[in-house]
Amino acid sequence: MTDTAGKAPVVITGAGQRGGLYLAERLLEKEQPVVISYRTRKPGVDKLERLGAEVIQADFSQDAGILDFAEAIKARHTSLRALIHNASDWASDPLPEQPAQEAADVFQRMFQIHQQTPFLLNNQLHPLLQCWAGINNQAADIIHITDDVVRRGSAKHAAYVASKAGLESLNLSFAARFAPDIKVNSVAPALLAFNEGDSPEYQEKVLAKSPLHLEPGFAVLWQSVDYLLEQPYMTGNLLRLNGGRHLKG
Repeated sequence: MTDTAGKAPVVITGAGQRGGLYLAERLLEKEQPVVISYRTRKPGVDKLERLGAEVIQADFSQDAGILDFAEAIKARHTSLRALIHNASDWASDPLPEQPAQEAADVFQRMFQIHQQTPFLLNNQLHPLLQCWAGINNQAADIIHITDDVVRRGSAKHAAYVASKAGLESLNLSFAARFAPDIKVNSVAPALLAFNEGDSPEYQEKVLAKSPLHLEPGFAVLWQSVDYLLEQPYMTGNLLRLNGGRHLKG
């Protein structure tokens, strides 16, 4: 497949629900072609396919699944406008009294999804991003979605937070490696939208963590991603979407 100049797709990993789904919808509204990965088929995947997105099932828990996804992209496209790493896995740390292998498995899974996947895909898809930059005479983009919790750590999710912290480090390294053809930035949200079933007590506890006391929804994530895609002079940076949580410690 040959992509026309300016119409190469944006790839979003893990876009079957919540923030990734919202980003894909907004891009499609702008007539920007989108390719998404999904692990499990959900209604959001069906919706995006109906809207015109290209959807590819991918299992990033194994290196082979990551590389198969990269090969599928390269077989179908000659250039990419952007690569957005949204695929994520949220797991609590096993308790100390639980089998050691359970802790090892959780840490390995967090590393695989949040570090190994972006590391391999960035390298594998670099030529396609570089191609788009050359055709359009402007930098293509890689955007890593990390997590504001990296700023302070977590007593119950150490493996998850450590893997997201590693992703922020990779962001800096790839920004230096891929300049000037590709801008590489991160967005670190706190909780943007509650899940159905979250109790009023839980919601109030979370809202109290930020001075703005607001559930902003995924629109603020889109605004941040859109900003990074449109501006030409930012790389190796991180945008925090936390409502000012850092002001409260």
